[in-house]
Amino acid sequence: MAGHGTDEHPHGADRLCDAGDRVYSRAVRRGRVPRRDAEPVPCLLELALLHPDPDDMDWLVPTSPQEVMTRLLRGVYDEVSASQRRVGSAVAAFEWYAGLGPRPRTAPAEGSAIRVLDGLSRIQAAMDEATEACTTEVLTVQPGGIRPEHELTEGLHRALALRARGVRMRDLYTHVARHGQGLLNYLELMGGAVQARTLDEVIDRLILFDRTVAFIPANADRTLALELRHPALVEYLVTVFERLWRLAIPLTAPLPDTGIEGISHREQSIAALLAEGHQDAVIAERLGISVRTCRAHIARLSETLGAASRTQLGVRIAQVGLDGPPRAAEVDPLRVPGQESRTVR
Repeated sequence: MAGHGTDEHPHGADRLCDAGDRVYSRAVRRGRVPRRDAEPVPCLLELALLHPDPDDMDWLVPTSPQEVMTRLLRGVYDEVSASQRRVGSAVAAFEWYAGLGPRPRTAPAEGSAIRVLDGLSRIQAAMDEATEACTTEVLTVQPGGIRPEHELTEGLHRALALRARGVRMRDLYTHVARHGQGLLNYLELMGGAVQARTLDEVIDRLILFDRTVAFIPANADRTLALELRHPALVEYLVTVFERLWRLAIPLTAPLPDTGIEGISHREQSIAALLAEGHQDAVIAERLGISVRTCRAHIARLSETLGAASRTQLGVRIAQVGLDGPPRAAEVDPLRVPGQESRTVR
């Protein structure tokens, strides 16, 4: 119930202003208040919370709180009843309109070809379910740099459960991951159940179970994910993984030499991306290193190649042949699976 009085007190009896609350409380405690006390708060008269004392018009007596409450509840009840009537009318009208068109397709059920997983807890539950159902193979792509210890620990229970069932695992990382001791410790723990290779760059995170279900992130902070079960989508992702796997270098194999004295494999990768016109932050993200580390490598490149500016560095990169991708190490196609490097997830 809203008041209809002055602009200074645009409220109802259920939410009095501070001044109105003080005067009405005093009136309830004492039984009445002088009319002059209510002059600064005309809302109390407008809302019928105070009314003149029949015995003395210079005084105001309060309406009992019980009566005010009854009045408020009656108003609320009337508003709710009116809203319910409007809802019923709207539903009836649009049900009639809906019957004029074709029947809508049935909404996809849980566990359908594409399912959106909202929130880390739901993603975790879906991953645990897929892990329990997996019987033969897990393929993963792990972008970024050195895997933090807490990430490795969080996935350990799933990896151990898979190993216990004889499931084989293959993981792709960036070359930077080679420098993480946690990854090497995980390798020792998992034994021959996991194979790993590295590349200069990999695609965004991907996890494939038994070539039947895949998980990919759906936003930048990975609080949304897609669970994919459509055979064509899953087969496409498997093909992408296998082609990257053939280009990758086993974890324990050395990275190929650049053939240029003083230029490391990582600096060659940075040079190629600089030649493509990428900014430092983009290069750092693609290679899984920090922007600060990336700039340190660029400074060393400039010094080694004798470049005094970024423009001159680009020219020198092209002159010495660093504007192409690093040469991949030769991978023996006859190598027996399971005899190459092992790593952590």
